[in-house]
Amino acid sequence: MRFVDEAHISVKAGKGGAGCVSFRREKFIPRGGPNGGDGGAGGNVIVKTSARLLSLYDFRLKRRYEAENGQPGQGSQMHGRNGNDVILELPLGTLIYEITPEGERLIADLNTPDFCEVIARGGQGGKGNEHFKSSTMQAPRFAQPGEPGEELTLRLELKILADAGLLGLPNAGKSTFISKVSAARPRIAPYPFTTLSPNLGVMLDDDDYEHRLVIADIPGLIEGAHAGQGLGHRFLKHVERTRFLVHILSAEDINPDDPWAGFRLINEELALFEPRLAQRSQIEVVNKIDLLDEESLEVLKERARADGRKIFFISALQEEGLEELKQAMWELNDNLPQSDVFITPRSAEDLFAAASRPHEAEEEDDFDEDDYSDIEVIWTKE
Repeated sequence: MRFVDEAHISVKAGKGGAGCVSFRREKFIPRGGPNGGDGGAGGNVIVKTSARLLSLYDFRLKRRYEAENGQPGQGSQMHGRNGNDVILELPLGTLIYEITPEGERLIADLNTPDFCEVIARGGQGGKGNEHFKSSTMQAPRFAQPGEPGEELTLRLELKILADAGLLGLPNAGKSTFISKVSAARPRIAPYPFTTLSPNLGVMLDDDDYEHRLVIADIPGLIEGAHAGQGLGHRFLKHVERTRFLVHILSAEDINPDDPWAGFRLINEELALFEPRLAQRSQIEVVNKIDLLDEESLEVLKERARADGRKIFFISALQEEGLEELKQAMWELNDNLPQSDVFITPRSAEDLFAAASRPHEAEEEDDFDEDDYSDIEVIWTKE
């Protein structure tokens, strides 16, 4: 399945059916009076979360969605049928923005399971002429037309929901780590930027298979990622939907004079992208210790103790130190409060007026599905 985290679509609710102009005409019943029925209401456009969807790929293929119009009323006080709704199933974690001439406005945040909401309401059906009879107007020859349904242009943005987000410089060994603690099988190679798309893995508790921890492997970040350098700006948004961060630094990238510079660089990028991300709980990890001799490793551990840093030293490739790190991840995940886990787009002030930038029309032929890697979620024991 292709991983697509953004799409532009248009939706249109159904138009209400017109009311009917009709008069009762039966033998031996003179002046039967008006009996035109009401038109049916137009169908709504409804969004709901779906656990089976992991990307917005389908919405790149189809970009126009219309609900059914209401049926017109008929004589003998028969009301028209309501139009059928259109239900759009979206992945958990999708943000829905309405595009307006003034900018964009957030209208729905699908960050909870079983979320369901009407985003475009169908028009009301028109009233038939039976509603307009009175002592002074006994034969009204008019009825109401149906109201138009709401029509919106939307931008869909998917931010992955996960318990733990793996962060680090390129080639820090994040993909190897997630492959060792879960059943995920991301692409692994000895060069930077191997991961071009977020990968999801699920770590299961050996004692309780219902106890799960979802891990998101975010592609490697570099200096300037918050401003669009490298692949960072495209994927930093996914970090916003994680409960805590596992910050991995490769032993290859450690400078003896300033060993924690790699941690500091990524943290600065997080703060520049979204200040609250810098306050997110973190577990710091040094990976690839198999590349160090015992003396160098002990010097590094002593430096961490002297600096008052709780750092886990592991070799994901050789599975050294993984059990202690996994236990720390379980404890942090279980102790984090459930409230205020996710960051709303950019800031609370932007909740209903996010992204003031003007919308630039997207060309129909600008999407190349080969630019997106597969995303895999596996719910099996490692």
